Amino acid sequence: MKQRKISKTNVVNFSTYLGMVIFFLVMTALSKAGVLNRSMTGLLVPICCYMSMAVSLNLTVGILGELSLGHAGFMSVGAFAGVIASQSLLDVVPSAGLRLAIAMIVGALFATIAGFIVGAPVLRLQGDYLAIVTLAFGEIIKELVTCLIVGHDENGLHILFNLTGNKTVEDLGLSDTGIAIIKGAQGTASVKTIASFTAGFILVMVTLFIVLNLKHSRAGRAIMALRDNRIATSSIGINTTKYKLMAFVTSAALAGAAGALYGLNYSSLQAAKFNFNTSILVLVFVVLGGLGSVTGTVIGAFVYTAGKEWLRWCDNPLAIAGVQIPIFRSGLRMVIFSVLLMVIVLFYNRGLLGTSEFSWNGIFGTLQRWGKKLTGKVRKEAKE
Repeated sequence: MKQRKISKTNVVNFSTYLGMVIFFLVMTALSKAGVLNRSMTGLLVPICCYMSMAVSLNLTVGILGELSLGHAGFMSVGAFAGVIASQSLLDVVPSAGLRLAIAMIVGALFATIAGFIVGAPVLRLQGDYLAIVTLAFGEIIKELVTCLIVGHDENGLHILFNLTGNKTVEDLGLSDTGIAIIKGAQGTASVKTIASFTAGFILVMVTLFIVLNLKHSRAGRAIMALRDNRIATSSIGINTTKYKLMAFVTSAALAGAAGALYGLNYSSLQAAKFNFNTSILVLVFVVLGGLGSVTGTVIGAFVYTAGKEWLRWCDNPLAIAGVQIPIFRSGLRMVIFSVLLMVIVLFYNRGLLGTSEFSWNGIFGTLQRWGKKLTGKVRKEAKE
């Protein structure tokens, strides 16, 4: 019987999944052993959200080749839709895990709708024009949420748009048992936090599975062909609008799910959190990891987020042999981190992984090459 050979693509995909499993097990073990401090432990869920956000944005920026600066807007839609769903189901669905899953699905659905509404007319644009429009979308979403007042009681959801700025939670007409979920510019308040590192790990795995399989599918090859040469792609009969919209909406849906998990990790959350700076932050993850590299963006998100936390000691005063070192003060951490980022970009101008994907075979092969070079030098020196 002829054995079926495993393709190189499947090997790379399984290597990525195995790497994430190892990351989850190591971080869980370190957290339970008390090795990670409280601040780093609290970053585990946001790191997973950022990983999922970075991978989803890479689908648009790296694989499709279109610059989007409004990704935080889809995250915002998912976050507030997920919080509303979770708070509304407190009495109906007592299981926190099930409620979190429902909230993430709701967040993804609303972000999908937003992605389709924005993408259908906007994806006819290219380059800087598309970036400007998506940037405007992110700011519009932020302002709309700021005007939103939402509450829930036994009669269902109560929603107001505070466009004039004169309305408050009292205008919702909630009963005595009702709860205010979103309080306009104040954002969410008293949210039951149900996000967990396990849920974040599952979200990242689902995101990787969707994006990696899409990238290596027939549709993915059409999307990458659009990135490389749009005119040639359309000339052979490929529906460019269809595949661009597919990538854009999928990216928005995954960002919405990540937003829901992020929103349910905090008891209070304001719309100002999902501003232009957040979109740029996620774009930095993508560029740092490598445009077009799915696993590179995961590594980039972790290196950036965890790296800032590991350098926090630089913001504290330092004395050596009783002598105070003047440069160690508040703000030094970001100076050192910014310099490190510049060095990485200068020496790895295509990102940490470029367009390549993580592979254990690649790591072992690199180690073998280094070993051969080292042993070759030793032998040469011995002969001399």
